[in-house]
Amino acid sequence: MNLVTAVIALGANLDNPRKQVETALTDLNRIKGVRVKAISPLYITKPVGMTDQPDFVNAVVLVHTTLSAHELLNSLLDLENRLGRVREVPNGPRVIDLDIIDYDHQNINDADLTLPHPRACERAFVMAPLAAIAPYYVIGTHDSASVVAAALLKKQPDAVTIITEITDEQE
Repeated sequence: MNLVTAVIALGANLDNPRKQVETALTDLNRIKGVRVKAISPLYITKPVGMTDQPDFVNAVVLVHTTLSAHELLNSLLDLENRLGRVREVPNGPRVIDLDIIDYDHQNINDADLTLPHPRACERAFVMAPLAAIAPYYVIGTHDSASVVAAALLKKQPDAVTIITEITDEQE
Protein backbone atom coordinates (compact mmCIF):
# COMPACT_ATOMS: atom_id res chain seq x y z
CA MET A 1 0.00 0.00 0.00
CA ASN A 2 1.12 3.56 -0.64
CA LEU A 3 2.12 5.97 2.09
CA VAL A 4 -0.73 8.40 2.79
CA THR A 5 -1.39 11.24 5.21
CA ALA A 6 -4.15 11.01 7.78
CA VAL A 7 -5.40 13.44 10.42
CA ILE A 8 -6.26 11.99 13.82
CA ALA A 9 -7.92 13.86 16.69
CA LEU A 10 -7.26 12.82 20.29
CA GLY A 11 -9.26 13.73 23.37
CA ALA A 12 -9.73 12.69 26.98
CA ASN A 13 -11.43 14.02 30.10
CA LEU A 14 -11.07 11.23 32.67
CA ASP A 15 -8.25 9.69 34.70
CA ASN A 16 -5.55 12.32 34.14
CA PRO A 17 -6.59 13.37 30.63
CA ARG A 18 -3.29 15.01 29.75
CA LYS A 19 -1.42 11.79 30.54
CA GLN A 20 -4.00 9.76 28.59
CA VAL A 21 -3.50 11.92 25.48
CA GLU A 22 0.30 11.86 25.84
CA THR A 23 0.26 8.05 26.22
CA ALA A 24 -1.93 7.71 23.13
CA LEU A 25 0.45 9.99 21.19
CA THR A 26 3.36 7.73 22.11
CA ASP A 27 1.41 4.56 21.35
CA LEU A 28 0.32 5.82 17.91
CA ASN A 29 3.96 5.55 16.80
CA ARG A 30 3.98 1.93 17.96
CA ILE A 31 1.26 0.93 15.51
CA LYS A 32 2.86 -0.92 12.62
CA GLY A 33 2.51 1.14 9.48
CA VAL A 34 1.85 4.46 11.29
CA ARG A 35 4.34 7.29 11.91
CA VAL A 36 3.40 10.52 13.64
CA LYS A 37 4.69 13.45 11.58
CA ALA A 38 3.26 16.48 13.41
CA ILE A 39 1.69 16.96 16.85
CA SER A 40 -0.39 19.98 17.80
CA PRO A 41 -0.12 21.68 21.16
CA LEU A 42 -2.46 20.26 23.79
CA TYR A 43 -5.66 22.21 24.36
CA ILE A 44 -8.20 22.42 27.17
CA THR A 45 -11.67 22.40 25.62
CA LYS A 46 -15.26 22.51 26.75
CA PRO A 47 -17.40 19.40 26.19
CA VAL A 48 -19.78 19.40 23.23
CA GLY A 49 -23.22 17.81 23.33
CA MET A 50 -23.27 16.41 26.86
CA THR A 51 -21.91 19.47 28.69
CA ASP A 52 -22.22 18.21 32.28
CA GLN A 53 -18.78 16.61 32.39
CA PRO A 54 -15.15 17.67 32.89
CA ASP A 55 -13.29 19.71 30.28
CA PHE A 56 -11.25 17.79 27.73
CA VAL A 57 -7.61 17.74 26.79
CA ASN A 58 -7.41 17.60 22.98
CA ALA A 59 -4.75 17.40 20.29
CA VAL A 60 -4.50 16.62 16.59
CA VAL A 61 -1.76 14.73 14.79
CA LEU A 62 -0.76 14.25 11.19
CA VAL A 63 0.42 10.73 10.49
CA HIS A 64 1.88 8.96 7.52
CA THR A 65 0.53 5.46 7.17
CA THR A 66 0.62 2.44 4.91
CA LEU A 67 -2.59 1.14 6.49
CA SER A 68 -5.91 1.40 4.71
CA ALA A 69 -8.49 3.70 6.28
CA HIS A 70 -10.32 0.72 7.80
CA GLU A 71 -7.09 -0.83 9.09
CA LEU A 72 -6.20 2.51 10.68
CA LEU A 73 -9.67 2.72 12.26
CA ASN A 74 -9.32 -0.79 13.70
CA SER A 75 -5.85 0.03 15.03
CA LEU A 76 -7.19 3.16 16.74
CA LEU A 77 -10.11 1.22 18.25
CA ASP A 78 -7.65 -1.39 19.55
CA LEU A 79 -5.52 1.37 21.08
CA GLU A 80 -8.58 2.92 22.72
CA ASN A 81 -9.48 -0.46 24.21
CA ARG A 82 -5.93 -1.00 25.50
CA LEU A 83 -6.05 2.42 27.16
CA GLY A 84 -9.35 1.59 28.88
CA ARG A 85 -11.97 3.27 26.69
CA VAL A 86 -15.52 2.24 27.58
CA ARG A 87 -18.37 3.41 25.35
CA GLU A 88 -21.33 3.98 27.64
CA VAL A 89 -22.86 7.32 26.68
CA PRO A 90 -22.52 9.05 23.28
CA ASN A 91 -20.47 12.25 23.73
CA GLY A 92 -19.97 11.29 27.35
CA PRO A 93 -16.84 11.33 29.47
CA ARG A 94 -13.99 9.15 28.24
CA VAL A 95 -10.50 8.01 29.12
CA ILE A 96 -9.43 8.44 25.48
CA ASP A 97 -11.03 9.14 22.11
CA LEU A 98 -9.19 8.71 18.81
CA ASP A 99 -10.97 9.83 15.65
CA ILE A 100 -9.82 9.77 12.05
CA ILE A 101 -10.66 13.23 10.74
CA ASP A 102 -9.27 12.80 7.23
CA TYR A 103 -7.56 10.03 5.30
CA ASP A 104 -5.70 11.14 2.19
CA HIS A 105 -8.57 13.51 1.29
CA GLN A 106 -10.69 10.46 0.46
CA ASN A 107 -14.46 10.31 0.75
CA ILE A 108 -15.56 7.14 2.52
CA ASN A 109 -19.08 6.45 3.66
CA ASP A 110 -19.91 2.98 4.88
CA ALA A 111 -21.31 1.31 8.00
CA ASP A 112 -17.98 1.58 9.87
CA LEU A 113 -16.42 4.82 8.70
CA THR A 114 -17.42 8.22 7.33
CA LEU A 115 -14.62 10.42 6.02
CA PRO A 116 -13.88 13.19 6.13
CA HIS A 117 -15.27 13.29 9.66
CA PRO A 118 -18.74 14.81 9.19
CA ARG A 119 -18.56 17.23 12.15
CA ALA A 120 -14.85 18.09 12.25
CA CYS A 121 -15.30 21.53 10.71
CA GLU A 122 -17.92 22.41 13.35
CA ARG A 123 -15.54 21.73 16.22
CA ALA A 124 -12.94 24.20 17.41
CA PHE A 125 -11.30 21.42 19.44
CA VAL A 126 -10.38 19.75 16.13
CA MET A 127 -9.80 22.70 13.84
CA ALA A 128 -7.70 24.92 16.16
CA PRO A 129 -5.15 22.15 16.84
CA LEU A 130 -5.12 21.18 13.15
CA ALA A 131 -4.56 24.81 12.16
CA ALA A 132 -1.58 24.95 14.53
CA ILE A 133 0.25 22.16 12.65
CA ALA A 134 -1.23 22.35 9.14
CA PRO A 135 -2.89 25.73 8.58
CA TYR A 136 -3.51 25.10 4.88
CA TYR A 137 -4.93 21.59 5.31
CA VAL A 138 -8.41 21.32 3.79
CA ILE A 139 -11.06 18.98 5.18
CA GLY A 140 -13.62 17.95 2.55
CA THR A 141 -15.15 20.90 0.75
CA HIS A 142 -14.43 23.38 3.55
CA ASP A 143 -11.85 26.13 3.63
CA SER A 144 -8.35 25.66 5.06
CA ALA A 145 -7.94 24.62 8.69
CA SER A 146 -6.78 28.11 9.71
CA VAL A 147 -9.78 29.84 8.10
CA VAL A 148 -12.27 27.37 9.60
CA ALA A 149 -10.61 27.56 13.04
CA ALA A 150 -10.65 31.37 12.96
CA ALA A 151 -14.36 31.41 12.13
CA LEU A 152 -15.17 28.93 14.91
CA LEU A 153 -13.10 30.83 17.46
CA LYS A 154 -14.70 34.11 16.46
CA LYS A 155 -18.08 32.59 17.39
CA GLN A 156 -16.77 30.93 20.56
CA PRO A 157 -13.54 32.61 21.68
CA ASP A 158 -13.40 30.54 24.89
CA ALA A 159 -13.88 27.18 23.14
CA VAL A 160 -10.21 26.16 23.34
CA THR A 161 -7.20 27.16 25.42
CA ILE A 162 -3.64 26.07 24.74
CA ILE A 163 -2.09 24.26 27.69
CA THR A 164 1.07 26.09 28.68
CA GLU A 165 1.66 24.43 32.03
CA ILE A 166 0.37 21.46 33.98
CA THR A 167 -2.44 22.20 36.42
CA ASP A 168 -4.04 19.94 39.01
CA GLU A 169 -7.10 19.69 36.76
CA GLN A 170 -5.05 18.05 33.97
CA GLU A 171 -3.23 15.57 36.21
